[in-house]
Amino acid sequence: MRYRRPSTERGKADFGWLRSFHTFSFGRYYDPEHMGMSVLRVINDDTVAPGRGFDTHGHQDMEIVSYVVDGALVHKDSTGNVHTIPAGDVQRMSAGKGIMHSEYNASSTQVAKFLQIWILPSETGIDPAYEQKTIPQTDDMTPLVTPSGVNGSVRIHQDVSIYRVLLDNGKPVTFSTGHRMGYLHLIHGTLQDDMISLSGGDGLGLYQQDTLTLRAQGSVEALWFDLPVI
Repeated sequence: MRYRRPSTERGKADFGWLRSFHTFSFGRYYDPEHMGMSVLRVINDDTVAPGRGFDTHGHQDMEIVSYVVDGALVHKDSTGNVHTIPAGDVQRMSAGKGIMHSEYNASSTQVAKFLQIWILPSETGIDPAYEQKTIPQTDDMTPLVTPSGVNGSVRIHQDVSIYRVLLDNGKPVTFSTGHRMGYLHLIHGTLQDDMISLSGGDGLGLYQQDTLTLRAQGSVEALWFDLPVI
């Protein structure tokens, strides 16, 4: 059994300046069938209008990862961080015992698109922390976020690894879970086999002892989440 999450069935919100698609329950969108997978609680596919963004607001006890797909974001927080996050960069903000922050589209003329990802931490009440990196792609699947920061990845306070998948047309990729779980989120392109076809915005969750090989149709960008069993 696998968890299928077609892009067309996601929750959605449109505030004019923000258009967001919710893989899992978030904000005004609630569906008890889609509350997250393992410690992965939020994948929001956000498009932010030029010059607009999220005003200062607070978070607590959550690992928040932002992956910019197009454009750039400007991040400011109550610990003094002020950074611009360009497309392809990954940012991790550990909210810990409490942090205030804002995020705005860095451009006054172009939209910004990014994935907002929330992961439950392995421990609560820690000091807030921030990390941002440009991580070159070194393989078909390159680690962006890991518990230990291996190979220059961003460190996260949870037993979770996030890999960026970049594939050329016709290239196969295999996902295996072993004694863990996994979730695949397609950003753009198509991955398919004889039974499955996934395109931009689609998601697929794999449970324990599962292996799946898919082949790229056109260029593909995706995120693969290696998750613990809870």
